[in-house]
Amino acid sequence: MSLLIKGAKIWGKEAADIYIEGNRIKRIAPRLDLPSEEVIEAKGMWAFPPFFNGHTHAAMVLFRGYADDMPLKEWLSEKIWPLEAKLTEEDVYWGTKLACLEMIKSGTLFFNDMYWHWRGVAEAVKEMGIRACVSAVFIDFFDRSKYEEQVRLNVRLMEESKAYPSRVIFALGPHAIYTCSEEGLRWCSEFAKEHGLLIHIHLSETEEEVKECLKLKGLRPVEYLEKIGFLGPNVIAAHSVWLSEKEMDLLAQYEVKVIYNPVSNMKLSVRGVFPYGELRKRGVQILLGTDGCASNNNLDMLQSAKIGSLLQKHHTGDPQAMPAKEALEIITRAGAKAFGIEAELKEGDLADLILINPNDERLVPGFDPASDLIYSATGSVVDTAICDGKVLMRGRKVEGEEELVEEVRKRAFELLSR
Repeated sequence: MSLLIKGAKIWGKEAADIYIEGNRIKRIAPRLDLPSEEVIEAKGMWAFPPFFNGHTHAAMVLFRGYADDMPLKEWLSEKIWPLEAKLTEEDVYWGTKLACLEMIKSGTLFFNDMYWHWRGVAEAVKEMGIRACVSAVFIDFFDRSKYEEQVRLNVRLMEESKAYPSRVIFALGPHAIYTCSEEGLRWCSEFAKEHGLLIHIHLSETEEEVKECLKLKGLRPVEYLEKIGFLGPNVIAAHSVWLSEKEMDLLAQYEVKVIYNPVSNMKLSVRGVFPYGELRKRGVQILLGTDGCASNNNLDMLQSAKIGSLLQKHHTGDPQAMPAKEALEIITRAGAKAFGIEAELKEGDLADLILINPNDERLVPGFDPASDLIYSATGSVVDTAICDGKVLMRGRKVEGEEELVEEVRKRAFELLSR
């Protein structure tokens, strides 16, 4: 399959043609005259790499708007966990398909997921055509039998994952230090090192988590994870809000990647503010995430980037904190680098890219594409989405989207009545 995109402005700047062969970008140059099976006339459109969502629970679109305006602990124990206990693999499959649709339509073609029913998530990603790092939730609640069950499940899922396309990356997902035993965390760390896997964990999201860890372990969460040999460059730590100076030094020392989830953190009122500047000056790799739709309530990375940037400016009193170009870099190139995806819109890269409509009223007059995207736009400015060389959306239309929306709406209401 060959595809020629004509006249797009690369990163919103110089116009060029993009020639795709198979799932790779073969050439980027002005006025290419190459035989191709498909041509997209994109004169004036902005071509960008896709957005990367560093942390989410995709199938939680099923819970969008179901339980809002509640404290985190009550929200989880009284609303979310009881409903999640009713979920089937088919529910998760359909919920993840809707999440993929929402992400495609807002320019996100990679997400880092942690949720129940791994196969349902993986099947949805496979069918919708985007990329994801998919981890099963590893929770043993300090119970030996549950620990053994989780180990068996993850070993089996890793083997099953080999049958999926390379767009589906298997990872381990120990939920948090307050839901996983030390034995479970150690097993995840050792198994991941043995098999070259990423580890996705919630870390220091609330002050309560930190206080409980100090009470039980005599250490703060990052210190505890260092003690048991858990930290490393394969660890992706979501939230990381309540950190001490020493903990930030440890995250830098062990090259842990951290995910800033500004919308979810504000909505669930975790009170602390992600220490963006302090982590950045230490060289910690920072990514952005939406979290799940039960706590956001959308998967729009441009919205999360804007709110994340404004929160840092407001909190620090520095209008130069997390500038637009930096925010855009985080949700594109930084995400690609963190997950080992060659998708930076260069020759030889994977054919993953988006085309943005610069005539959208929010992008006019168009002095600075980076500022316009981060501060003015939402994901609805994305016109075309291409992943792995396949056109997933053109003219904001995705095949089968109407039927998918209706199926998920029906399933979500049925779930409440079970």
